Amino acid sequence: MIHLEKRPQPSQVWTVITPVLAVILTMIVGGMMFAALGKPPLEAIRTIFWDPLFHPQFAGYSRPQLLVKAGPLILIAIGLSVGFRAGIWNIGAEGQYIMGAICGAGASLALYPSDSILLFPMMVIAGALGGWAWSMIPAILKTKFGTNEILVSLMLVYVAESILASVSSGLLRNPDGMGFPGSRNFQQWDAAANKELIANTGMHWGVVFALIAVIAAYVLFARHIRGFQIRLSGEAPRAARFAGVNPNRIVIFCLGTAGALAGLAGLFEVTGPAGQISIDFNSGYGFTAIIVAFLGRLHPVGILLAGLLMALTYIGGELAQLMLGVPGASIQLFQGMLLFFLLATDVFTNYRIRFGQGAA
Repeated sequence: MIHLEKRPQPSQVWTVITPVLAVILTMIVGGMMFAALGKPPLEAIRTIFWDPLFHPQFAGYSRPQLLVKAGPLILIAIGLSVGFRAGIWNIGAEGQYIMGAICGAGASLALYPSDSILLFPMMVIAGALGGWAWSMIPAILKTKFGTNEILVSLMLVYVAESILASVSSGLLRNPDGMGFPGSRNFQQWDAAANKELIANTGMHWGVVFALIAVIAAYVLFARHIRGFQIRLSGEAPRAARFAGVNPNRIVIFCLGTAGALAGLAGLFEVTGPAGQISIDFNSGYGFTAIIVAFLGRLHPVGILLAGLLMALTYIGGELAQLMLGVPGASIQLFQGMLLFFLLATDVFTNYRIRFGQGAA
């Protein structure tokens, strides 16, 4: 008989190796999936993980794109990890990302064609406030009425998508765009553009803020009393209450932080790689960042590495579609396998397998 036996303490070894094991299992099962689709499995895996970094034909373009793709993922995942550590499950970062982009873009378009040096900082503040305000809806509903933040934050994503479609075709539509939906192109507006800070590196303000967020989160959890309160609330809620931790303040802080960082990610994306507010502006970063947060073990440095890895699957997936004709949906499934196998192998952090007679 095979059964699971709970460990007295979580295994530190399994805590470290489960993300690596999840990546390896994803490669193996992903290769089987590509083989079932009639594609060479080893070549597909190599195209996703190796060619974007080391192939002489593709590396020159792909390496800078690694930072471009990783920036919003890391920024959003850091915000989500703050709440996840406290047991606050914000699943609506995609909506906060969208609202940050809309608010930041709207603030600048209201002043078009201003070339003030204060324009971009104002957009950054507006983007952060937009994401923060959207996250305050589930925060207030949870603290005042005890609603479930998972359902509320998730449902608000679809509301944000509807607002995005509306403003793209109406309020923020480019008046010189011949009636097509979409705002003005921020890349053609120097004062509002989020351009590369170092040529041919992919380094823009979104990447800089992502690195700052990693450092700030590390300091928060390692040195600040609020970080201790967050960890205590997640690991021992009753002990946190006895210690005088106000759960409502933790909810508002965690959801507000996540919303502000997601809003910043949206603002940097709309003024940089995306270039404009459009109906299909949102690209699923808010949901993918959940995978990044857990793959990085909710640790700031781990999230930094996981964000780079997930960005690599985005770039390599696009390359596999181009070179091998791999369906786009299979790449999304491949990314989802990472979270699936991480959750599966994570069981062994708290449980060990026992063979023989006995109750589980």
